[in-house]
Amino acid sequence: MKHIMAAALAFFAGTAHADDFNAAMQDYLETEMRAWMNDPVLVSAIKDQNAVTAGYDQAEIDTLDETWRAYAGMDDAPIITAVIDNPAAAFLRERVSASGGVMTEAFVMDAKGLNVAASEPTSDYWQGDEAKFTQTYPIGPDATHLGDVELDASTQEVQGQISVTITDPTTGQAVGALTVGVSLTELTMAAG
Repeated sequence: MKHIMAAALAFFAGTAHADDFNAAMQDYLETEMRAWMNDPVLVSAIKDQNAVTAGYDQAEIDTLDETWRAYAGMDDAPIITAVIDNPAAAFLRERVSASGGVMTEAFVMDAKGLNVAASEPTSDYWQGDEAKFTQTYPIGPDATHLGDVELDASTQEVQGQISVTITDPTTGQAVGALTVGVSLTELTMAAG
C-alpha cells in the first residue's frame, strides 16, 4: 500500500505544478468551505475549550500530546473520544461525507493549537507547532495556509491541507483554526 501511495505522490509531484494544486485548493476553500467554516457548532466548541485550556503551559500541552500519541489507534481512549465524539466532530464528519471524496479529514483547534473536534483521530493532539496552526490563528481573522502535497500519515492519502482561522461571527475575533485535508485525486477530478 505504501508503495502505491509513494508512486501516486511521485506522479503528482512530477506531472503537475504546486501552483495548480494551490489554485484548486484556494478555489475549494472559497466555493465549498467558506459557507460552513465559522458554523456556530464549531465556534462554540472552540470557545468552550479555550475557556478550559487558556491557562495550560507548554509542559501540560506536551504531556497531553504524549498521552494522545500513546493511545493512537485506540478508539476508546478518553483523550481521543473527547475529540471525535462530540457535536462539532459529528458536524465535521457530515461535511467530509458531503464532499463526495474530496475531503479526507477535517479538524478544529483551540487557541493553543490543541484538537477540539475531528472527523477522525489525527496522528497527534497538539498542532500548535505546525504551519496549519502557526500560519492561521496567530495571524488573525482571514488567515489561510495551503499545505504542501504529501502522503498524510493519518489518512494514508496523497493530499494537501487547507487551514484557516476560525472567527466568531458575532465578535469578529479569531477563536481557533480549521484544517481540511483534500484528496488531490478527487480535487483535480472535481475541478476538471
